[in-house]
Amino acid sequence: MASKTVTVGSSVGLHARPAATIAEAAAAAGAPVTLAVAGGEPVDAGSSLLIMTLGAGPGTEITVESPDEAVLEQIAALVAADLDA
Repeated sequence: MASKTVTVGSSVGLHARPAATIAEAAAAAGAPVTLAVAGGEPVDAGSSLLIMTLGAGPGTEITVESPDEAVLEQIAALVAADLDA
């Protein structure tokens, strides 16, 4: 499975709004996607609640994994974007 590590771009971290945006995109992508913080268990990126359990604040490094490279890049870009802007 391909993976990419990116830094959380949202100014307040992966709270409800960014988590919902990421989860919606992951669910629509049609391929499994997981997110994980260093030393943590991966969570399903299609669940905003599970994304919020990561406790990822601004600047936290997140590893995105998916067997589909295009989906991986799409979700990684969302994690790195400031979705609060």
